[in-house]
Amino acid sequence: MKTIKSPREFERVFSCGKRAYGSLICIRVAKTCEDGEARVAFVAPKRLGNAVVRNRCKRVLREAARIESLPVEGYGIILFATPQTHNASLQDVSRELQRLLGKVGIL
Repeated sequence: MKTIKSPREFERVFSCGKRAYGSLICIRVAKTCEDGEARVAFVAPKRLGNAVVRNRCKRVLREAARIESLPVEGYGIILFATPQTHNASLQDVSRELQRLLGKVGIL
């Protein structure tokens, strides 16, 4: 799974991407450049809690992304954890991710 790492890629997804909000995940999606690869990023801000909480949130997001076969070819995707992500089950997060991907028009 290729991940978004450069600030330039993050900025491009933020500036020209679609967004959708759920109770467990927030998502930003943008089409990649013609030569760009499909990539995904996982974000858990410090306001969620200590490192243990943030790392668990990112692990759950990564596993949900694997279940939903992310990244989708031709798109850059950023997944944001919310305060409810920490206590949610993997199945709930995966269902929410599938719903949000449909909402932004990927699935």
